[in-house]
Amino acid sequence: MTRKEYSEILVPNVEHDYKYYEEKYPSRNLSNGEMVTRFAPSPTGFVHMGSLYASFIDLVMAKQSNGIAYLRIEDTDQKREVENGIEGIVKDFKNLNINFDEGPSFGGNYGPYIQSERGDIYRAYVRKLIEEDKAYPCFCSAEELDEQRNIQELEKERIGYYGVWAKCRTLTMDEALEKVKNGEKYVIRLKSPGNFNNKVILHDLIKGNIEMPENDMDIVILKSDNLPTYHFAHAVDDHLMHTTHVIRGDEWVSSWNVHEQLFKVLGFDLPNYAHISPLTVKEGNTIRKISKRKDPWAAVSYYHQKGIPTEVIRLYLATINNSTFEAWYLQNPGKGIDDFKFEFDKCPIGGSLFDIQKLISISKVYFSSLKATEVYDGVLNYTKEYDQEFNELLVKYKDYAINILNIEREIPRPRRDISAYEDVRTYTWYMFDELYYKEAKFNLEKEYNIELLKDYVNNYFDQNDSKEDWFNKIKELAPKYGYASETKAYKAEPEKYKGSIGDVCEAIRVAVTSLTMTPDLYEILKNLGKERVIKRIEFFEENQK
Repeated sequence: MTRKEYSEILVPNVEHDYKYYEEKYPSRNLSNGEMVTRFAPSPTGFVHMGSLYASFIDLVMAKQSNGIAYLRIEDTDQKREVENGIEGIVKDFKNLNINFDEGPSFGGNYGPYIQSERGDIYRAYVRKLIEEDKAYPCFCSAEELDEQRNIQELEKERIGYYGVWAKCRTLTMDEALEKVKNGEKYVIRLKSPGNFNNKVILHDLIKGNIEMPENDMDIVILKSDNLPTYHFAHAVDDHLMHTTHVIRGDEWVSSWNVHEQLFKVLGFDLPNYAHISPLTVKEGNTIRKISKRKDPWAAVSYYHQKGIPTEVIRLYLATINNSTFEAWYLQNPGKGIDDFKFEFDKCPIGGSLFDIQKLISISKVYFSSLKATEVYDGVLNYTKEYDQEFNELLVKYKDYAINILNIEREIPRPRRDISAYEDVRTYTWYMFDELYYKEAKFNLEKEYNIELLKDYVNNYFDQNDSKEDWFNKIKELAPKYGYASETKAYKAEPEKYKGSIGDVCEAIRVAVTSLTMTPDLYEILKNLGKERVIKRIEFFEENQK
């Protein structure tokens, strides 16, 4: 029996041989320096911030080199897969408006981009290795492997399936076929050519050169369910999809010697590797990796639900990814992430502390830089999904809403209260009568002079006044009711007055908004108009009784 026939028995039902796939997926037409990167999550839960961090680096590195970034779903470990896991990943990226060049739902010429749909491809390459006597069937049961592991521990040997411990490696074809004929279950293992005493060097683009022992483990490459292991599938996929740069978490550094060996055994060119540090969080006196279970903000869906724009997340990730980005960004107003040159050697070697407050601060600065129309468009889109009532008001009063959002915006130091689209309602609800009369609560710790308020709106308020004229009228009104028209005067002789001009403004603010803190009062009154201000003061009076 030939080894080709032997491989066909061990790995049945393969439609094409590996040469077919080599022709089907030809080399990409890349210019010098163009990168092909991939983000390859497993559908074992939601996309979390650590995953987004990795995908961010994949995307920016590919884009700045005029290359390709693709999404690949690695679902060969189906025991860990959650229901609708693939759809959840695709949806999370769609919600964040993050688009890959290729992948599930994105298209591309190197698919399928879901590993469970590529079974025939992997089996074709497993056959190739068996034919070349570089792989073999292993019939060891889980119980036998456990027993072997126990012996290795007792004898203080390295744990694993290698050398003299690789019992099935020496089976002849006839012996193996007899076991197959008897219905014994088996996996296919790599026949490692490695020597543990030899050293291999990973030339990591971020961490520099890392020396480690050559792999000598006969790892499983095809499981008994006919699905490949992660190690084998990623090597075949990165070769056929022509990945130039594998950017992944540094938990994979220790596996690099296995991957390097697989590429060599399969006759593939080895891609470049860049291992990124994990995102961490400080908890008391310890630092740990971010956790899907402990950290609600770890899920990217959290940001979609709050209405934090993708660009804010990208700005934050850029800040922690390249040490020079933040200073560059502050020194280059008007420029964005796509204008910055990211470099692997500027990435952090150790863990990066994730600071949600820093992200929120960046978001506030980002929102302050937007035009009112841009905020309006964003909040309109957000409220379609999360706040139908407010959405209807925004649609009904479009121009008015834009004017409200423009308060304290086109000035040298614009307002920085909004950090997410969900905040827009929080900071503007009182400007809409439908919400003001329903939600206003006057929890008053002090009394406000109703006669002063009526006098102001009936005799002093003019919607067409300039801000200077408006303030001068407040200064004229204040002394009539015992308030100092200058803050300085009140501070000098507080016993002479009921309060200062600030207290007069506070009374007007509370009456028309129910709040003691708001953006510019002049702009609020100007947008509300005299008739509505009169009605609100009447409403305020009723609620003081």
